[in-house]
Amino acid sequence: MMQYLQYLVFVGAAVSLVGIFSYARDTLRGNTKPNKVTWLMWSIAPLIATFAALSDGVKWSVLPVFMAGFGPLLIFIISFINKKSYWKLEKFDYLCGLCSLLALIFWGITKEPVIAIVFAILSDCFAAIPTLIKSWHHPETESGVAYTTGLFCTLTSFAAIITWNFTEIAFPIYLTILSSLLIFAIYNKKIFKKISID
Repeated sequence: MMQYLQYLVFVGAAVSLVGIFSYARDTLRGNTKPNKVTWLMWSIAPLIATFAALSDGVKWSVLPVFMAGFGPLLIFIISFINKKSYWKLEKFDYLCGLCSLLALIFWGITKEPVIAIVFAILSDCFAAIPTLIKSWHHPETESGVAYTTGLFCTLTSFAAIITWNFTEIAFPIYLTILSSLLIFAIYNKKIFKKISID
């Protein structure tokens, strides 16, 4: 039974695709306004973490991390199609993007799988800050479905982990925390409004 648990990552990847396509549809309609800096950097860091983990012998448990890069790349490309889905970038967004890029450069210098994952997480985290802030202040510009399905996808990676070492668990743990924070940021007003009504 335990050997079949690793195949949950395929279910997670399929669920993640549903969330990605939902976010892409909302972006094309102009309902969702992705932060381009975030989504570009979100595509790069997980893909680097994927290749770093693969080079260290990680198998199927890296599929959710790959999906965490593939989805944002798709959203980044789609965000240029509908001008109504535009989100104005500020200096802070570019600063976070620069910090994210610097973290990737440091990875390129080291070429060590563990260090690569650390810098990929830092890069992804810097990229996430603008969208976290935007989600908290303007939740109507985001779609919670993508982050919820992304969280499910990430959680399935724990079923596929064979060796519980840093290269296998670091990025999935980080993605679990980040997805949870984004979901809370998007739905916080609804949650607190419901609590105050009750």
